Amino acid sequence: MRQRPNPEDEENQNPPNGEDAPFQLEVTDVLDLHTFSPREVRDVVEEYLYQARTKGYRSVRLIHGKGKGVQRAQIHSLLQRTPGIARFEEAPTEAGGWGATVVWFA
Repeated sequence: MRQRPNPEDEENQNPPNGEDAPFQLEVTDVLDLHTFSPREVRDVVEEYLYQARTKGYRSVRLIHGKGKGVQRAQIHSLLQRTPGIARFEEAPTEAGGWGATVVWFA
């Protein structure tokens, strides 16, 4: 498991070479991944799950969209390898159906 940096140890610098600056995301029990680029999704989901579990959520919902199912498959693969996940499944129809995944923490 990766070690999380201590924000007090980091200097407040502008990102080099035009990289996107990090931003704060309010952690609730739902994360809509539509606003993130595909290359960001893995890191965003990993950090989100860590933060949601730290905040005491017992379950969360990840909205990945229906599309061709590529992002859903990537999310499910990540969840299978993530410690602390008890189970996950397709969201109920009224909560997004196969366009979202509900995750329960162990």
